[in-house]
Amino acid sequence: MDNKCIRSILTVCVALLWAGLAFFAWIKTPEPSSDAERRTLAQMPAFSSENVLSGTFMTQFEEYTTDQFPFRQRFRQLKAEFHYNVLSQRDNNGIYLVDGIAAKLEYPLNDASVEHVLSVMNGVYDRYLAGSDCQVYQAVIPDKGYYLASENVYPAMDYTALMARMEQGLPWAVSIDLTDCLSAEDYYRTDTHWRQERLLSAAQRLCAAMEAVEPLPDDYTPTALDVPFYGVYYGQAAIPMEPETIYLMQSELLADCTVYNYETQQTANVYDMAKRSSKDLYDVYLSGASALLQIDNPNAATDRELVVFRDSFASSITPLLVQGYKTVTLVDLRYMTSSMLEQFIVFDDQDVLLLYSTLVLNNSNSLKG
Repeated sequence: MDNKCIRSILTVCVALLWAGLAFFAWIKTPEPSSDAERRTLAQMPAFSSENVLSGTFMTQFEEYTTDQFPFRQRFRQLKAEFHYNVLSQRDNNGIYLVDGIAAKLEYPLNDASVEHVLSVMNGVYDRYLAGSDCQVYQAVIPDKGYYLASENVYPAMDYTALMARMEQGLPWAVSIDLTDCLSAEDYYRTDTHWRQERLLSAAQRLCAAMEAVEPLPDDYTPTALDVPFYGVYYGQAAIPMEPETIYLMQSELLADCTVYNYETQQTANVYDMAKRSSKDLYDVYLSGASALLQIDNPNAATDRELVVFRDSFASSITPLLVQGYKTVTLVDLRYMTSSMLEQFIVFDDQDVLLLYSTLVLNNSNSLKG
């Protein structure tokens, strides 16, 4: 058999394989979402003459077949392993691995994004905090790239410039440096977030700066959840990684605290065990994303109040800050506008903490003014 015949046979086989997979994609029941990627998947578009003639149908159908391709997750894994192990590429889908720790390429510094954050925060100050007796603080939470990227020769944003911009752009807030309280090991290997059981040093730094009661190791009992945790990078990297364990820092004080959600108008516990079945197990901390929460601490050492402007990183560290406060209010301006705050909070003499991760500061489009 000559080479031309062999090539023809191989071409036909490949064509039949792809035709079969495409046909299977047509008839299979589409998956609504991807647990690994934590996103909804494209669905079969509506077929109409208008959609076909405009080209909309084919565009949406291409997205549908890409998302609903048979054995898609396995193909994603094979592609990632080929990139890492055969082509020796240093990242896949923007995710890189260092000693089993997954992190995302986050560069360069987005000047426009930082300016947007400063505009929003200065607007909050002018509207609510100027002229009050509130004591205002700000702290930047570094992402894993701060500890991993440069020393492993990966591109990274200019973290020093970012933190300097935040300090200079918010002259009315006392800046608190958390960088030396953390290391790459204080974050989940497969996720963006930090580990609550490793945050006592950072919480102590915040409380010391705000002259609040500091959490001590003996105050808490780390308790493991019996559900494996696969972080957001697990799916994005498409490389098999071992699941992790989430620990809750339990205490008698936190057990007596209640959390009121202004959106749902419901009261819950600091740790929401109903979220053990959530796609994102990190949601056990303060029930996950929410625009406005209030933690009431009946056993507070003082009558002081704290207001935290935050992103998701604050969900796990805030419980370690409540010991010295009667109430702690958490505001997430990704889900509500700052103009709505006057309906819920009277800013008088509270401590106010602006606590944002570099990931949000560098991608702040969702932050509402």
